[in-house]
Formats: sequence, C-alpha cells, structure tokens
Amino acid sequence: MYKTYDTQVAKRFTIYNSLFLDLPFNDIYRTGTLLPILGTACQNGFQKGLTPKEIIAGFFDELMPESTDSQQSDLLFQMIQYVERQVVLFDSIEDAAYEKIHDLNGKGTIKALIDRTDNDNKREELVEKLKTFSVRLTLTAHPTQFYPGNVLAIITDLENAIRKDDIGKINSLLQQLGKTGFTKREKPTPYDEAVSLIWFLENVFYHSISDIMIRLLGSLEIPLHDWENPGLLKIGFWPGGDRDGNPFVTHTITKQVAERLKKWVLKCYYRDVRKVRRRLTFKHVEEILINIERGLYATLFENNPVYKTKDELLADLFAAREGLITHHEGLFLEELDQFILKVKIFGFHFACMDMRQDSRKHDALIEEVFQLQGKELQGTEDEQIAQIMSLTELPKVASFQDPFNQEMLESFGVIDSIQKESGEEVLNRYIISNCQSRKHLLEVFKLAQLTLGADKENLPLDIVPLFETIDDLAEAPEIMTSLYNLPEYQKHLAFRGNKQTIMLGFSDGTKDGGYLQANWSILRAKEEMTRVSRENGIEVVFFDGRGGPPARGGGNMHNFYASLGEKVENSEIQVTIQGQTISANYGKQASCTYNFEQLLSAGLENHLYGGADKNLNTEQRALIDELAGEAYESYKKFKSHPMFVPYLEHVTPLKYFGMTNIGSRPLKRGKGEGLKFEDLRAIPFVGSWAQMKQNIPGFYGVGAAVEVLEKKGKLGDLQELYNNSLFFRALLGNSMQSLTKCFYPATAYLKQDKNYGEFWDIMYDEYLRSIEKLKEVSSMDELMGDNKVIKKSIEIRERIVLPLITVQQYAIQKILETGKTTDVLQKLILRSMFGIINAARNAA
Repeated sequence: MYKTYDTQVAKRFTIYNSLFLDLPFNDIYRTGTLLPILGTACQNGFQKGLTPKEIIAGFFDELMPESTDSQQSDLLFQMIQYVERQVVLFDSIEDAAYEKIHDLNGKGTIKALIDRTDNDNKREELVEKLKTFSVRLTLTAHPTQFYPGNVLAIITDLENAIRKDDIGKINSLLQQLGKTGFTKREKPTPYDEAVSLIWFLENVFYHSISDIMIRLLGSLEIPLHDWENPGLLKIGFWPGGDRDGNPFVTHTITKQVAERLKKWVLKCYYRDVRKVRRRLTFKHVEEILINIERGLYATLFENNPVYKTKDELLADLFAAREGLITHHEGLFLEELDQFILKVKIFGFHFACMDMRQDSRKHDALIEEVFQLQGKELQGTEDEQIAQIMSLTELPKVASFQDPFNQEMLESFGVIDSIQKESGEEVLNRYIISNCQSRKHLLEVFKLAQLTLGADKENLPLDIVPLFETIDDLAEAPEIMTSLYNLPEYQKHLAFRGNKQTIMLGFSDGTKDGGYLQANWSILRAKEEMTRVSRENGIEVVFFDGRGGPPARGGGNMHNFYASLGEKVENSEIQVTIQGQTISANYGKQASCTYNFEQLLSAGLENHLYGGADKNLNTEQRALIDELAGEAYESYKKFKSHPMFVPYLEHVTPLKYFGMTNIGSRPLKRGKGEGLKFEDLRAIPFVGSWAQMKQNIPGFYGVGAAVEVLEKKGKLGDLQELYNNSLFFRALLGNSMQSLTKCFYPATAYLKQDKNYGEFWDIMYDEYLRSIEKLKEVSSMDELMGDNKVIKKSIEIRERIVLPLITVQQYAIQKILETGKTTDVLQKLILRSMFGIINAARNAA
C-alpha cells in the first residue's frame, strides 16, 4: 500500500500543487512563487536552531529588503490563505485515492468477516449476534471543523475531478478556491451546526448504512423485509440536544432540530419512492406507490400530514409488497425490499438525539426546587437522595427565579412532544456530564419522572451517567451497584429492558489523568461495571466519549474494540465522532462505508473470536497498572507545575479558540473570571497543545513510566506485552501518532524565556524520552514504522503547514518579547490556527 500511496497521493500532490503557480491573480501568483522559498527557509532555519522571528526576518531581508511592516504582514496573510488551499488540495487527493490505498475487501470488512466465519463454521453464531448487536456513531457539534459550506462543496467537486484526472476542471476549481473565503463571517448557532451535520446524514450515512446492511444480509441470505434488528447500524446526534456548558441550546432549538431531522429523512424517502415507482408500474402495486408518494409529499409540505408514524408508512409498503408477490411474481421485489429496510432503519427520526447537561446544573435546579417549597436540601448523600425521591410535584416553571433553571425544566418537558411527533427513537436518553454520585443520576431521574413522565406509568427515557475523571471512574462501579439495588430504579430499568447505558469520557479523563492512566482506568471501570451489571441481571452498554486525536480517545479505534476481552460487555459499540473525524473518516460514502464496517467487524470479531485469550492475565494487568501509575504520577507532577495554567493561558493559542467562528460553544465551563483547569474544555485544551506542536495529552508520562520500569528490569516484560496484547499495542500506537505530529524546534525559542524556559525543557525532555522508550518497547527503528502510509500522510501534512506553524510562533514570540498584543499579531495567530487544525484532520 505504501507504493500505491506514494504514486496516487504524494506524487499527485506535487503535480497538482504546481497548478497554484499559474493561478491568474497577481497576489496569489506572487505568493505561490515565494511560499516554497519560505517553506525551505523554515526547514533550514529550524535545523540551524533559528527562532521563528529570525526565520521570518531573514526571509524578508533576503527577498523583500525594502518592504514595510504592512507589506510584510499582507504577504504573511496571503501565505496563510495559500497554505489553507494546499491542505484542501491534499485532502481531496487523499479522498480521491481512498479505494486504492485501502483494501475494501480486506481485514475488518464485511466480506472478510463472513469469509472467516464460513471457514470456521461460525455463520450461525454470527447471525445470532447480528440480531442483537449494534454500532452507534454519535455525531457531535464540537468545533473542530473550520470549512464553511461553500468550501466543502468545492472540496467534493475537486475530489471528483481528481478521480477523473480532469486537469482543466481541477485548474478551474483551484481558481474558485483561490477566490472563495475560508473563514465564517458569523458564529454558527446550535441550529446551524445541526443543519451542517444533517448534510452528512442525507448525503452519506443514509446511503452507506443501507448499503452495508443490504450487502451483509444478502451475503448471509437473510430476507431484507423481515430483518428484525434495523438498529444494527445507527447514528446518534448531539447538535440541538447537548446543553453541557452551551447556553445557546434551548428547548426550542431541540424541537426545531428534531423537526428538521424528520423532514429530511422524509425527503430521502420521497426521493427514493419516486425511483422505486419507475420500476413498479403494475396493477395492484402502482396505485399504492402513487398514494405513498402523495402521502409523503403531503406530510412534508402540507398542514395535514398523511403519515404520522413510520408504522403507517410501512403498512402501505407491505401492502404494495403483497400485491407485487401475488400478482407479478415478485418482479423488482428487491428494489422495494431495499426501500422498506431503509424506512425500518431510519424511521421518522433519521438520527437518535441525546440530551446532555452538567450535573452541577441539576444540583442548582434541585436546590431551587426545595427553596420554592420552603425547604432545604441537607444531610448526608443518602438523606438528600431520600428527600429528592420523595418529591411528588415541581413548582410551576414561571415561579423559578433562575432563567437557566426554567430552561432546563422546559427541556425536560419538550421531550414528550418530540417523541409524539417523531417516535421515541428520536430522543430517549439524558446524559449527565461530570456524574460523580448516585445523587447526580437520581436528580435527573426524579426531574424526568415529574415532567416527561408525569402522566405516564413508566418513564420513556434512559438516564445515562457520564464518568470522566480518574476518581469518578474508580467510584463508578460502586455507584452503579447501589443504583441497581434501589427498588424504584430497578422498576425503571425493568421497563427499559434491564439495559443500562453508561458513558465514559476519554477526553476529560485524559485531561485529568494523562494518556495511559485515563485509558487504563476506563478499561478497568468497564470490566468492573460489566461484572456488577451481570451480577444484578442488567445488560450494560458502554458509550465512549471520544475525540478525533489520540489524546482524546481517537486514533485507531478498530484495534481498540477488537482487543477487548470477554470481561467487557459487548452488546453494542457506541462512540462519539466529531469535527474533522466526521469529514475525514465518514465524509464520503467510500470512507464512511469502510470505517463503519471496520467498527462493526471489530465488535463482532471480539464476540466471535474474543474468548479468554484476549483477556489480560494477572501479570500483564499488574504490569500495565504499574506503568499507568508511574505515567499518572509524572503527569500529575507536570500538571501541578506553577507555569502549567499560565503557559496555557498566555503562551498557547488557547484563548483564540473562543474567537473563532467555528462553533457556538464557549471556551470553558463556568462563568467566573480567570482560567481554572477543571473548567477547561477538552477540545481547546488538547487543541492548544496541538497548535504548539507539543501534543502533551497524547504522550506525556509514557517515556518517564517506561524508564522507571526499565530500571526495575522490566523492559523485556513490556516488549513481550507489546507483542502479545492488541490492547497495549493499540494504546502505544496512538501515543506514537501524537509524538509523530510534534515539532518542538518551532517552540525552542521558549528555552530562553525567563518565565517559561524551565517549563519548556521539562516538556522537551519527556518528548525525547517518550520517543526513545517507545521505540525500545516496540523494537522499531522509527515511530509508526509499522504504519508507513499514515506516517507518510502526517509527514506531508506537517511539511505543508510548516510555514503556518512558523508564522504563528513568530507572532507568539513577538507578543511574549514585547508584552504587547497588536491586532495584526492576534490575527496572524488566529488565521494560522485554521490551516494547522485542518491539516491534522483530527485536531492533534
């Protein structure tokens, strides 16, 4: 694959990139001529130990010695715009070559899985597992995608032109790209974010999911029309429902997004039924399809909807199916069955929304409830829970003094109307961020009972705790055990099929405990919660809150899920995807189908071939535990350094994340002045280290931990563990990826800073140590030596954005040296951010 990548991607980029030199705009032509010279100056300058300021000054002294400050800054901004477009070109070339650089029938695909199960006589076992298994990808609106819609459209067209080697079309699209702005003029609203992601539902997931299901069932000779697990592959959806720290999400927006989802899936059905009707032009069938088409049109565009539920639509489709079989020998039955399957999969909801809020917000709401009733919530946790569970009614919404509390109650109330409109599938979960106790979960349970469930015998809502910090992960099994033993909650779980979903936060876990400790703590928490759930007759479903980069639980997820042993419940895979991970891994039908199949196969293989051999033995667990513990101590010591928060606040581009027009969320939780580490969101935290090309959350402490164990004579044990454990190999592999994306020479000037010099040295030493120790553990001569295609992609991307990295650090260096922030320097930092993040594709 490496040779194919070099031919199809690397060499093509060199050829097409030269087209930029001929763009018919004077300023861009000049920029295109000078940019390669700047790129070379950056490479040579950093090799010689020059600072960003010296590199930029030397460039202008040599090529524009008479230029003014204004002319210099104008050229730097043009360079930034040029590099942004180079990134787009490279993305498009990679996407166009996707099928050639990935084996679409190889390991991890549906075809490979079925062939393997047939060879091993496991087809029946596979079919049985498919009846209950599920993979749920939840799209989140986290702001790590910088392209506005018009640029995304150009990217799609550019990819298609590259597939056809249409040089004329490519040239004209590059010209269009040169004239099209990349920055969004206004911050998007939560509704805007939802609309943007619904584009992927309509144009990618609708087709890819149904394609996978049709091929899978067809290969297993299972009739499409009577398949009883349409939720095998499904999409979750956070925009419009995720209230955690986003004050702009309201119950009105939640309702609007649910309505939009329903309308857009009906649009897909309307389009499809017209295609099906072109084939089914027979008596006893055509008239039914005409009525379905008219009914969908009326439901979409008229005030009197014909179809109120998916079951009504399915009833008519099955009537057409019966007519087709009875009167026409099932001619074109396959086309109709495929459409029926789509309706079963996507219903009237399209994607499953979640509501999410921080536990501290519920605390405040409950406190005001008691205040309005002339009481005070007090005593031990058990005593407070007893008081909460004894509530029989809530004060009227208007009586609450805090508008935020009013809005939260309205949000609970709107769930009922949304479920009635689009079915329970559209919104049936409430996620509690920062969940630290039984009380946090039962607060939401009682609030939901008294609002959504007020007139119902049972509550049509799953309550989902999200455990994030290292301490919370350790407490989680005990919290869940006590909940399982609570009679009122037992009754609720029985109504919900004795199934409990638990969410685990990779991003905030890593921020809190460092890379190794967070991932190890999550695995142990999963094992313990699986055990206590099984003991109580509960099927636990784990929902992983992952980000794009390895530092936030991203990286190679397929190996992670394939590596889990039988001690972790495997009824479903649920995971968040966001930002560039959506567009890069699921943004096109080919990549979406491939990555969805990889996740599905990983989960199924873990069930079919997991067994005891994938379980870590006692010695291996003790070794990882020791390694993670040492890494945690190293990270905690670094995190407690007096310069840690000041460095984030005053050196990194952290504060600029709040100035971009890419997302509606605020930079941090809480409204207080000043920066508190615990209030900092994972995205700007990880993103800031990524901008500095230091990637601390993805590796810090790994090298120090290996060194400690090596001194104890355990390096050989770690090497053996790396060779024998897919979990451990995937864990360290993702850390290698974070290290590969680092570039410490860009910030080496900080060694001389009187405030941050010592702090930078600590980071750099651990960076060098981690590279050396990971090479020793993996017995490789270079990082990622076993994945040269991804390594090559990273190298090209980093080379493209090196001028942006240099310009950004040039601006940061000048601000630190002068103590003054000018509009130009601030804008240079901000504009450089876009290209740096887009080039990384997963924000690290």
